[in-house]
This record gives sequence, C-alpha cells and structure tokens, in this order.
Amino acid sequence: MKLFLQIVGLFALLLCVTLATLSLKHRGADGPSLLFPGGKLVSGELHQGADPDWSFTDQVGTIELETSNPVSSRRIFVMESGGKIYVGSAYMRSMLGRLWKDWAFDVEETGARNAVARIEGVRYERELVRVNDPKIVEGVARKSAMKYAGGATPEAVAQIMKQVADGDTWLFELAPRSR
Repeated sequence: MKLFLQIVGLFALLLCVTLATLSLKHRGADGPSLLFPGGKLVSGELHQGADPDWSFTDQVGTIELETSNPVSSRRIFVMESGGKIYVGSAYMRSMLGRLWKDWAFDVEETGARNAVARIEGVRYERELVRVNDPKIVEGVARKSAMKYAGGATPEAVAQIMKQVADGDTWLFELAPRSR
C-alpha cells in the first residue's frame, strides 16, 4: 500500500509540475491556449475606423481578450446586444472566481480598463466598462441565454439577470476607447 501511495504521489507531483511549467511558458504567447492564459495579442490586423456591425459575433463562440494590468489574455464568451458587444465574468463572489477570474478583479481594482479584443483574427482596441443597468443587462442576458444556454427562456434570462444584480456575474461593455 505504501508503494502504491508513493507512485500516486509521484504522478500527482509530475502532473502539477507539468501544468505549472506549461502555464508559465504560455504567459508570453501571442494569445491564450485552450487551457492557459496568454500574453499580449500582437498578430492580426488592428481595426481602424468606425465600429463594425457587431452582430457577426452571434456566430463567434469565444474571442480573445487582452487586459493591460498585468498584460494577459484569455478566451471569453462574447454577446452583442443593441449594437454593442459585452463580455461577462461569472463566479465573482466565490473563491474559484477570485482565482480563476483575476482579470476582472484587476480591471476593477487598478482602473486599467484598456483592452484588446481579437475576433476572427482582427484586433479591436477597446475599453472595459462595467455594466449594471437592468435594461442593458436584460438584452445581454437574453443574448447570452440564447447563444450559450440553449434558448432565451424567461427563466434563463431571469437567472442571468439575478446573477448580475447579486454580483455573482460581472458584465463589461467592450466600448470604444476614449482617446
């Protein structure tokens, strides 16, 4: 039994070291991987001019979002509503959220709201603006439920709106940068 526990412990240690190494190695990469956050988004055309019709993001599952303090990037859901685009961060009142969703806490605590969104290979310079207005939240909740929860039932929309109102989910508009 002792030998078995030693072998299991060794495999657990190897797994932890491997994951930590891959995570550290990927921090400087151009964008996130499937599992790990990445670094600065550098490849892809930088969008110039007026905002596009964001409804094309209805067909996009996730985007890459770079935040600036500290510089890191991650894959994240995107929702278009009312001609604007939004991202959310769930689990914000849990220990898991504090560890996993550190980017949202960094934005709120440091005031570093500048971001870059890479959508289908094009980079958009944006500003993260936290949203709590119930009318806006309802539109985004409807889009989120339709896109990611299998349908915009009244119950699903109400649940998302409650999560935002309770602070369990934080919602951010990816607004044009103030120049």
